[in-house]
Amino acid sequence: MKQEYERLLVPVDGSTEAELAFAKAIKVALSNHARLDILNVLDTKQFIGSYGGMISGDAIYQLTQDSQEYLEGLQKQAEDAGVKDVAIHVRFGNPKNVIATDFPNEYHTDLIMIGSTGLNAIERVLVGSVTEYVNRTAPCDVLIVKTK
Repeated sequence: MKQEYERLLVPVDGSTEAELAFAKAIKVALSNHARLDILNVLDTKQFIGSYGGMISGDAIYQLTQDSQEYLEGLQKQAEDAGVKDVAIHVRFGNPKNVIATDFPNEYHTDLIMIGSTGLNAIERVLVGSVTEYVNRTAPCDVLIVKTK
């Protein structure tokens, strides 16, 4: 029995693992004639701590613009590779929740292709891996892409 997917989600953050997952997601989208949703989640809590407890509207605007430009570049890559249905999304919130449940439930995702964690072993114990959380809680299939 061949598994076919109609709606793929690939969350990206600029990491090597995410870029590899994106490249593989293009191939899966092409072979399944599927829609490819490319998602970047901006975790504002992370930036608030970095700015001494405050983040300005200008900083949020710039983060959003940078994310949008990054995603537009990936969208063009996917379209140039032949994917006909590509959409880009910028979301604010906890990446674990947005990627694992919020987005898949809203867009009826049937496969999430996500890069393996870039965190070191100590950070995984203290903070937890987004990838591990997505794998445990997503309502759909999850394919974890590892670097070699």
